[in-house]
Amino acid sequence: MAKTRIPVIVVAGFLGSGKTTLLNHLLRNTRGARIGVIVNDFGSVNIDAMMVAGQVDSMMSLSNGCLCCAVDVSDMDAMLDKLAHRSSDLDVIVVEASGLAEPRNMIRLVVGSENEFVTYGGLVLVVDAVEFDATCERHPELEQHVALADLVLLNKVDRIDSDTHDELLSRLCRLNSRAAVVSTEHARIDPALLFDIPERPGPQPGEQLTLDQLLYEHDEDDHTHLHDGYDAITFETTDALHPRALVDFLENQPPGVFRIKGYVRVAAGLRTSTYLVHTVGDHIRFDPAGRADAASDGTRLVVIGADLDTDDVRDRLGRCVATEPVSGDAMYAIHRFTPR
Repeated sequence: MAKTRIPVIVVAGFLGSGKTTLLNHLLRNTRGARIGVIVNDFGSVNIDAMMVAGQVDSMMSLSNGCLCCAVDVSDMDAMLDKLAHRSSDLDVIVVEASGLAEPRNMIRLVVGSENEFVTYGGLVLVVDAVEFDATCERHPELEQHVALADLVLLNKVDRIDSDTHDELLSRLCRLNSRAAVVSTEHARIDPALLFDIPERPGPQPGEQLTLDQLLYEHDEDDHTHLHDGYDAITFETTDALHPRALVDFLENQPPGVFRIKGYVRVAAGLRTSTYLVHTVGDHIRFDPAGRADAASDGTRLVVIGADLDTDDVRDRLGRCVATEPVSGDAMYAIHRFTPR
């Protein structure tokens, strides 16, 4: 079976918004996952107190399983080729864009890559809650960047009052009604909201966390559990889903949803197919799954978010079940989101 493509997540945001802080947080707090990093306009990335060289085309293998590259925009494809190849065991590649970079161009470079081992994983935009209004006055294009995002991190909320927070949150939602907006302090976000954290056998199997363990279990480390403020809703059915109804649900997610992942069984014409579906904010991806990959012959989805209405989420997913024959062309709805 073909190797699963590595999602490439673009992290963008204006100078000082907290992109590098987010990257450092992900690298320090993601246990069990191997992360590749491409840094455009290299910044101060400190990983386990190691200093990473800032020259273009530099690459370093780190003890925690991360690979870091510093890169000019023009060299993006070359860096992807170094990180993602047939023998690569990375679980995700994070691209930190320059604070002055145009996110649309960064997305185009990833989507247009000829590397067969990667797939675009979404745009995460980091917003400085303190400076957003002033920055937009000087750089109106920042509002367009918000509109492009699949997930918006409203960062530094500890430095503004509740009224300012609510006003800014409403403004961001008006600029982008599709993306989830997550309020953060010091860019701390649960890595499981952005990418899969796999189980891997090793000398310390207790540290290899599944998604459910990451959301529900408490380890013995003395640190903040970022998942404490999140809900996780599981939906399971042995009935096949209607492709168009499922895509409509994913494109019009319930309020508060950050991420959706799992296996879905869909019917169209005389065939049923199983896919691995993954969303980060507004970004949707379907990957064909063989029978050996699927946990069952049915659907099992996990919906992650904050202040979710459990009954509403399950009811809306329940309405995706195909109750009558589905025309074969309905599968085109899913094909729009499968790797090329």
